[in-house]
Amino acid sequence: MKILLIEDDNLIGDGIVNGLKKLGFNTDWFEDGLEGRDALLMANYDAVILDLTLPNIDGLDILKFWREKKIKTPVIILTARDALEQRVEGLNKGADDYLCKPFSLTELQARINALIRRSCSEVAEYFEIGNIKLYPAQQKVLKDNKEIKLSSKEIKILELFMLNKNIVLSRETIAEKLYDFDKELNSNALDVFIHAIRKKLGNNYIKTIYGAGYKLEDKK
Repeated sequence: MKILLIEDDNLIGDGIVNGLKKLGFNTDWFEDGLEGRDALLMANYDAVILDLTLPNIDGLDILKFWREKKIKTPVIILTARDALEQRVEGLNKGADDYLCKPFSLTELQARINALIRRSCSEVAEYFEIGNIKLYPAQQKVLKDNKEIKLSSKEIKILELFMLNKNIVLSRETIAEKLYDFDKELNSNALDVFIHAIRKKLGNNYIKTIYGAGYKLEDKK
């Protein structure tokens, strides 16, 4: 999953990026408000973590700008503005969730996962296809109710497919979720991850669509 973080506090931003990386998220971090605002116009993100007190532009003005352009990417406000009226204002201006500082990374992860599931019309605690279950919050995969060890990146790729069952995902779309904003994409890494997932879960699910990409087939 690819996350856009707009946060001008170095300590908090660095902690979020490193913490989410360990959980398998790919995070692009911008400290400048205007640069962060425009980043959402140039890349496809699964969710946004938005501070409000930012250089050059207030976070609420960024949110208003996105919503006026009909951008529906889920946004969670992460801020020190904790008064009731401030939380209500943030939600009324288009935020999908509101978390006050100080916060726990575990809670932030849970809220991000919930936003992404809801944006894809998935509300259950886990994703399921055939004999496979994926629990995003626990970073756990079961096959025939027995846990299978996948790396954090493999779990995120599987989650992306689970959120897009029966949809062909191009190599570029999948790779975009795996790499940072300023790094060159390496599609060979994608082949390695797909091979590893198939080896652990079987070849019945992720199909290669030659010339187009990959698809997770749900035959229900």
